[in-house]
Amino acid sequence: MNNVFKILVTSAVIALIAGCGGREVTRTDPDTVTDLSGYWNETDAHMVADSMIAQCLGGRWLTDFSAGGVREERPAGPVIVVGGIFNESSEHINTDIFMNAIEQAFLESGEIQIAAGGASRGEVRSEREDQIVFASPATAAAFGHEIGADFVMTGSVGSIVDEAGDTRSIYYQISLELIDVETALKSWIGSLEIKKIIEW
Repeated sequence: MNNVFKILVTSAVIALIAGCGGREVTRTDPDTVTDLSGYWNETDAHMVADSMIAQCLGGRWLTDFSAGGVREERPAGPVIVVGGIFNESSEHINTDIFMNAIEQAFLESGEIQIAAGGASRGEVRSEREDQIVFASPATAAAFGHEIGADFVMTGSVGSIVDEAGDTRSIYYQISLELIDVETALKSWIGSLEIKKIIEW
């Protein structure tokens, strides 16, 4: 009976160890193109950001804005708030990933200023309110010195899925637009299409 118990315990331990060794994780360069499922992924997000930045910075709106002259107490380039990008596709797409990449590329271009929007703006304003109470008057940030945005960027991601047998087609359309805050006129519209064929 004692030997049977030892054999059972040993078998259980061996099975447990064998079960733990089934997964392998490999770290890779973030720029490596991966398309495991065929659905939206980080490669698509970077492609969208790169394409939209090139389109936007090459648009006539930027030349027109510069020709209008710099208003008093304004930065040299246009100020943009990157607003909501709505996911109207059939998948869960984290649009924040490529919008953050767009903000970063705007700043690195040296031609665009980015104003905080949404939750970030709320956190900045909350910090400013706290400083009035808790920071010394000499170091507290003053109210009424925010730079108003010239444009708001909004957009959407949509998709169409077509499937037959072992083949699936996914078509994505990404649209972004810049809206003049003062006039509510659309100053620029950019779009990108991505199509994928997935076969099993």
